[in-house]
Amino acid sequence: MDAPSPRLHAAYTEPHRHYHTLAHVADCLRELAGADVDAAGRALLTAAIWWHDAVYDPTRVDNEEQSAALAERHVAETGLDPGHGPEVARLVRLTKGHAVEPGDRLGALLVSIDLAILGRPEPEYDAYAEAIRAEYAHVPDALYRAGRAGVLRRFLEAPAIYADPGFGARYEAQARRNLAREIARLTG
Repeated sequence: MDAPSPRLHAAYTEPHRHYHTLAHVADCLRELAGADVDAAGRALLTAAIWWHDAVYDPTRVDNEEQSAALAERHVAETGLDPGHGPEVARLVRLTKGHAVEPGDRLGALLVSIDLAILGRPEPEYDAYAEAIRAEYAHVPDALYRAGRAGVLRRFLEAPAIYADPGFGARYEAQARRNLAREIARLTG
């Protein structure tokens, strides 16, 4: 998929989105362009990237499930390979917790691509963190700071942030520095 469907364009340009926008999708697609994956895997990952945040409402807990259902329906409606729908939906669901089973190459790539922003240079990471705060503007500051710090700590406590070893080699060290720095700001 080279350009978003009208449905996806409308979703990613909703006014409450500040990070989960078309720019995030474009960034993910750039990360995928550099990944070592065959054509079939690339097609599945491309679809999963486009659909993974199709539903994004910071007040809900089922965004990924809703996005997965839309993706599966889209594949069925457009006449693409019917076997792709369940796999794209499965991949989208992985972006909820960013955890994959050992040996799940496509899953490891997708969640690593989605988390690439964590390992970017400080100014880019800081802009991401500000955009996430803007998406949660409805949450009082004290609650946001505690909740966000908790989420970031879970990433830091994991043996590896990136399920894909190539992404880990490229981004892990900087991601850990960025997360520790943001936690310090949130809790200091």
